[in-house]
Amino acid sequence: MSLTDAITKINETTADVIPVGVDGAIELDVRRGKRLLSTAIAAPFVTTVVPAALSIVAFLLFGGVPAASVVVIFFGLLATILGFVAGLTASGVMMYRRGKLHGTIRERIAGRGIRANEIGWFRSEVKSAEWRSLKDIERRDVMLGDAFKETLASRLTATKIAKSAQRELSKMQKRLNRLSQLKASNADELKQEIGEDIERIKKISSEAKQMLAEAESRMQMIEASAVRGTKIADAEIALKKLNARASELPLALESAQMQREIYAELDKGLDER
Repeated sequence: MSLTDAITKINETTADVIPVGVDGAIELDVRRGKRLLSTAIAAPFVTTVVPAALSIVAFLLFGGVPAASVVVIFFGLLATILGFVAGLTASGVMMYRRGKLHGTIRERIAGRGIRANEIGWFRSEVKSAEWRSLKDIERRDVMLGDAFKETLASRLTATKIAKSAQRELSKMQKRLNRLSQLKASNADELKQEIGEDIERIKKISSEAKQMLAEAESRMQMIEASAVRGTKIADAEIALKKLNARASELPLALESAQMQREIYAELDKGLDER
């Protein structure tokens, strides 16, 4: 077997083990989160049981000597208490790191576009009425429930994009105002490019708001269909349009963010001059 064939075979073997891309990064972070949770749960038990077990063994070995037994009991209790406190501290640290990691996962999911099976990551952002409607529709009709979940994912994506676009627009406006105060030879050209990016972000924000309105309207229609007992054909057609837009808008916003980072570097270079 040649070296090329061997490398190809290794890549094929490890393709299912080592994920790549945004989805791969999300999967790796999810695994890390599960390990952190397991560690946080196990830490208090391990740090308490181990010194307690050692103390019991020491007491069985030296319990025949009164003075030694008192020392063993004292230090055994002390080690057990300190171990329990240390375990709780380690557990708190692990849970804090897990919370930060989950925030990163949510940002990556939102940047890529939220999918129906990822709504649980944004449970706090789902309205209670929407959640109740989802559960009720799923109980009535599984297919309508899937359609409602897809539409809800589009609604969450549109909301995230609209908020991100608003933040980017604010940053662009501040950078444009700051650039207006500089007297650089290429300031006019930079201002024109930033102005174009501002218009592009405004368009993204407008499309996100339109997508949000469509998603909310579609959710109401699906809910009404579930109540009437009608079928899903019309909902599926509209969902394809929503999903297409939900996949395009995050990419457009990410492109605008990259442009903003480039301009930030240019501004920094102008300041240094």
